[in-house]
Amino acid sequence: MTDVQPLELVDERSRASIAAGVQSYAGALALVAVSTLVGLWIAPRWGTSPVDMVYLPAVLAAAALWGLGPALAAGAASALAYNFFFTEPFHTFRVNRVADLVTVVVLLIVALVTSRLAAGIRTQARLAAAHAKRNATIAGFAGRLLSCSGETEIARSACTELRRLFQCNAMLVSGLPIPEIVAAVPSDNQLTPSDLAAAALSIETGVPAGRGTSRIQPAEWVFHPVGSVDAVLAAVGLARDDGTPPVAEDQGALLANLLDQVALAVARARLDKQAREFAAMRERDRLRSALLSSIGQDLRPPIDAISSAVRELRRSGAGEKLIVSALGSEATKLERYLSNLLELEPASDQQPIKAGHLTIDLFQRAVLKDGKEVHLTPKEYTVLAELSRHPGRVLSHEHLLRTGWGPAQEGQTEYLRVAIRSLRQKLEETPARPRLIINEPGVGYRLMSG
Repeated sequence: MTDVQPLELVDERSRASIAAGVQSYAGALALVAVSTLVGLWIAPRWGTSPVDMVYLPAVLAAAALWGLGPALAAGAASALAYNFFFTEPFHTFRVNRVADLVTVVVLLIVALVTSRLAAGIRTQARLAAAHAKRNATIAGFAGRLLSCSGETEIARSACTELRRLFQCNAMLVSGLPIPEIVAAVPSDNQLTPSDLAAAALSIETGVPAGRGTSRIQPAEWVFHPVGSVDAVLAAVGLARDDGTPPVAEDQGALLANLLDQVALAVARARLDKQAREFAAMRERDRLRSALLSSIGQDLRPPIDAISSAVRELRRSGAGEKLIVSALGSEATKLERYLSNLLELEPASDQQPIKAGHLTIDLFQRAVLKDGKEVHLTPKEYTVLAELSRHPGRVLSHEHLLRTGWGPAQEGQTEYLRVAIRSLRQKLEETPARPRLIINEPGVGYRLMSG
């Protein structure tokens, strides 16, 4: 629930605005009245010539304090007061002398010009103050996001701040084809099927969708994409309980800047996560290499000794033939199992693998295209490395998904398709006609070597 009822807030602001307008015009007329009293004190002593200058401070003060409208009212009132009190015939609005008429007209023109200049300066100052306030809000928002460590914490902090700034419900969602709520404030907010469709549309197209937009009108929420020009990372949903627009038109620029800060924070969190996964993968490879090397060093000598003993027994004819034959068969199996196991050792990856114009160095974890290194994400590298360990061999979708994403994701073929599509974009000469990573329909993929 929102803390302030929007309609009541609008009515209160409207009444306050009217009262402020009345006070500003009353203040402008009061300044003219004070200037007239000063002129009435000056006129008997030094004549009416300097009186017209007395009204200029009142006009300038009205422009600086209350804007163009009160300043124009002060200028018109000054001209009328000067004509009524200080030009002959006195206490009438008739002007008999041309000089007095010129003085009244000049006073009005000067009042108009100076009031417009002063009002323009006041407007610029007000805009500068508004920009400074907006920049301070953005800086504080960015600082709070920077102190968050993970994507969930970033989403919760962002939703809390957006709710405070716009006085509405807020949530952050991510993922396709069905977006999931990462964080929501209040936390018990849920999405209807129409809201989920609007969120998915915003993430897919990178444009706002939902209530109040031209996309998915039945939705209760309006979703704004969070991301860069190249990719949409998530979407922020905003809504009010009474259905009114959550963000006013004059707050659109502020919201866009805040969403940019959210995008930077989410991208940073995801890069940190990928870096941690990459470090964990390297550590697993190191441990696997050490384990397999240890197995080879520990088991190879005993197996070789058993095989030598079996061959000696066969040459000498000693021992039961059935027992010797069984020992020889089992020793051969153990040798084959050990050889197959050691083929998986990363130490065997020290020789780079050639695939067309690609060089895949699994030992150095580097991929070169025409001699230039290509940057791959951890998932992309895992898929390519598994294909390159079995060049020319078809690896099933399930095998590649199990290797890259774990056993729980063996059915998520869309994950694999996205990774393969990205690899082709980065590695193939013509991604639309791949020559390196070949699809075997309904089975899996193979890496063409040579």
